[in-house]
Amino acid sequence: MNNLNKAITLLLLFVTQFVIAQEEKPTAQQQVNAFVVNHYSKAYALATRYGDTDNAITALYNVLAEYPQNDSLLYTLSYLYFQNNKTAQSVLVSQDLLKVNPEHLGALELSGAGYEKLGIKDKSLDAYESLYLKSNNFQTLYKVAFLQFDLQRFTECNTNIDILLEHPDAEKLKVFYADENNQEQEYPIKVALFNLKGLVSKANGDKENAKKHFEAALNLAPDFAIAKQNVEDLDK
Repeated sequence: MNNLNKAITLLLLFVTQFVIAQEEKPTAQQQVNAFVVNHYSKAYALATRYGDTDNAITALYNVLAEYPQNDSLLYTLSYLYFQNNKTAQSVLVSQDLLKVNPEHLGALELSGAGYEKLGIKDKSLDAYESLYLKSNNFQTLYKVAFLQFDLQRFTECNTNIDILLEHPDAEKLKVFYADENNQEQEYPIKVALFNLKGLVSKANGDKENAKKHFEAALNLAPDFAIAKQNVEDLDK
């Protein structure tokens, strides 16, 4: 949040300077607009400094009233809503931002995360798939694969798991899951991918390959409780 707060404060100050500098002699209305933006940029900076999210949002709204198409302001508003568990509002703002700038990666990510949090997984998947096409990001495709599994799109899910397993980042990235003692533990991301591949095989009725994939996960992390449980369930 600190970097985001600094960035938006600098942006608001830049907007103020830009308004004043538009003409050698700004009009009276331009001077009023500049004063308003400057006032609320300072109010925003103070509110974020003291952790007062409600007043930070109010300050943003006052600047948005002057610059309703500013994608940085819309993104910050959506982010603040998401961080403060006002997920529906976050999604609504992110959708308006995407109308202004369909290429905005941050808006796509907030939209995907927001829809998932609201339980609207098909729209979440649409957002993350769009984000992946624009960013080619490993972790975005990882999210896509899990959403595809949840939506029973097993063929697409399995294809993306294979892509992820062959990706160089699969050798270095980590994920967190509870271990056998219910303590959060760091695991290689391949552990989660092999386990997911096993779940896809199981869902398709292929118990033999399901067990093979669960065991591949356990070979990398013998204490990975989820894969252990999945093997036990297959043997019942």
